[in-house]
Amino acid sequence: MAAIRTRGLTKEFGDLIAVDDLDLVVEEGEVFGFLGPNGAGKSTTINLLLDFIRPTSGSVEVLGIDAQAAPATIRERVGVLPEGYGFDDPLTGRENLEWVIETRHADDDPDELLALVGLADDGDRMAKSYSKGMQQRLSLAMALVDDPDMLVLDEPTTGLDPNGIQQMRSVIRERAENGTTVFFSSHILSEVEAVCDRVGVMSEGKLVALDSIEQLRENAGGQATIHLTCASSPTALGESVEAIDGVASATVEAETLVVDCLDPSVKVDVVTHAAERATITDITSETVSLESLFNDLTDGGRDAEAAASEPTTDGQEVPQ
Repeated sequence: MAAIRTRGLTKEFGDLIAVDDLDLVVEEGEVFGFLGPNGAGKSTTINLLLDFIRPTSGSVEVLGIDAQAAPATIRERVGVLPEGYGFDDPLTGRENLEWVIETRHADDDPDELLALVGLADDGDRMAKSYSKGMQQRLSLAMALVDDPDMLVLDEPTTGLDPNGIQQMRSVIRERAENGTTVFFSSHILSEVEAVCDRVGVMSEGKLVALDSIEQLRENAGGQATIHLTCASSPTALGESVEAIDGVASATVEAETLVVDCLDPSVKVDVVTHAAERATITDITSETVSLESLFNDLTDGGRDAEAAASEPTTDGQEVPQ
């Protein structure tokens, strides 16, 4: 059974099509990265999955349940870390967790959850006094209550320092290994790459790519660059390396030969050829960067001004 299945999912806000004919399947137990620039439709899709808003057309199933027919049942089985969640009530971190545990009729130990997210020594502080990163950690702990079948994480690393990011990665991997489906929405490319099995890339409301990052890179057919540092100047190598099939160019920078390959597989031929004719002291290589791939797929995303002036309903910003 798929953890998430959408068919023709569309959401319009006036003239804006926030989500456009989305067909998406996320498998159970998968860590799925939902990637896209701000304004691409990621948060709107999450709101549709959880029935916080209704689609203009199309259907949504979560954990095999129709999202519009039984949203309460879905929410009982899903832990959510929403984007930009904050704490204003006069409650401590532990009291916030205890409230969620009671609401969900769960039996979690709040102190264990606080320790899991790195807040073991801060549970008795008022949550509204927490830093942004600490509030994000507490929000994750609240999402983990009652060991949900699926985690929906919307920009989960916002405000976290490197230690917090590493801790969140560890929690996500541990839950996934135990069968939890993780739907990880972000525009931070390195975080998606670090934890996700597959990614879907959104651009202007449309799903423009769906695959593993490795396969997306391979399908992109981008160039790869290799730097060969030699014991002496490799000037004589440049012309012969450039003649290798699949090499776009070869240039010499001091003792380093920089070779641009049309296909990453050509790097092996370049290294073999150079090693037979010179003493190689160091090799570094670069493949298509995730940033380049992202920009190619999204054409740079929505115009920043347009993204900042989305239509509103009842005076509230439309979720992105």
